[in-house]
Amino acid sequence: MAATRFTVEDLRRILREGAGADESVDLDGDILDTDFEELGYESLALLETGGRIEREYGIRLDDSALTDARTPRALIELVNSQLAPAPVA
Repeated sequence: MAATRFTVEDLRRILREGAGADESVDLDGDILDTDFEELGYESLALLETGGRIEREYGIRLDDSALTDARTPRALIELVNSQLAPAPVA
């Protein structure tokens, strides 16, 4: 069953698996509105993160939209806009 929601926990896991985490950054803290550069992730790391998200969630993210997503909140919203809505019961 395909995922229908991408969460901050999903993003934290993918960031750690793909690019690792800077020891000075607490990814478990309130990071939603923190710029990715402040978190230690430059554009290349974000493109790798985007690729991992695409493969895992079966979606396609536009490279320019991905690099325009400057915060975790913006990236989560971008991913969720590409996921299919849950079926109505």
